[in-house]
Amino acid sequence: MDGMQLVMDMYDLVDKFPANEKYSLSSQVIKSVISIPSNIAEGASRESEKDFARFLEIALGSAFELETQTIIASKRKYIDENNSVETIKKIISLQKRIYTFRKKVLNKK
Repeated sequence: MDGMQLVMDMYDLVDKFPANEKYSLSSQVIKSVISIPSNIAEGASRESEKDFARFLEIALGSAFELETQTIIASKRKYIDENNSVETIKKIISLQKRIYTFRKKVLNKK
């Protein structure tokens, strides 16, 4: 599961949230998920490994935010249990890959 696919998946999930969440949890979920591939892309444009690693760290933070927001949505019953479990698995997989990639970038020096 890559970051861009996760963006598409989260848009599909958020479309099912109640209308009253449009400017709160829905908005936060979309901001977090978009931030993941955006920060990876921006970091890749940087000239130093240290800068790239910093953007990967920001992307990782956004992935953890997204995981928390997904748990909240599940507890609020905006996402059914099966979708919640599968989505969190995808998010955790992406977190692990970003973390590992960041370590490789930092050790590249």
